[in-house]
Amino acid sequence: MQEIVCKDVTAETLYDVLHDTSYRKKWDTNMIDTYDIGRLTVNADVGYYSWKCPSPLKNRDFVTMRSWLPLGNDYLIINYSVKHPQHPPKKDYVRAVSLLTGYLIQSNGANCSTLYYLTQVDPRGSLPKWVVNRVSQFVAPKAMRKIYKASLKYPEWKRKHNPTLKPWMFPEQNTLPCINVADLTVQRADSLENIDESGLSEEKTTQSDDEET
Repeated sequence: MQEIVCKDVTAETLYDVLHDTSYRKKWDTNMIDTYDIGRLTVNADVGYYSWKCPSPLKNRDFVTMRSWLPLGNDYLIINYSVKHPQHPPKKDYVRAVSLLTGYLIQSNGANCSTLYYLTQVDPRGSLPKWVVNRVSQFVAPKAMRKIYKASLKYPEWKRKHNPTLKPWMFPEQNTLPCINVADLTVQRADSLENIDESGLSEEKTTQSDDEET
């Protein structure tokens, strides 16, 4: 589990940043695309996310069911991968699997919060050991710092971009089409194609924009 103390950021702001798809396109430089597919309940939806991997690794994408819950002054967001009949694996991506990914945001007073992040992801593909090591050592901590920095700038950005639009807080604002839960199934990793990338060498990769050296 990763955690970061976010000074000068309220728990509600962190919660908004993790939900706001429009803002994510501004700060998540590893993201290729993201969009909401549909809603299940007032606090659950299904969405798509694609992630830029260091070349020559293939890029990854996910279809996940996300649910969220305000807990007084704290907030919880979790997701896991699902199959959606209209969003099958794409030719140019490896469909990765979120077994369980979650954020817990705890309020530490009027203007401070702590973000906890736990993820269990199967990236699919027979990846080299150095890739797995790099991800565990750098990617998650770097992502946490990026979320913190993005949260510091979010209030000003939001004031200029639909400041009252927060469908994750106000369900009556949600205009996504409804999804029948019967159309979804849990995405099992063993049902996906296994891409062999084990022969790739570390020297031949190019780093992504926000990867630390």
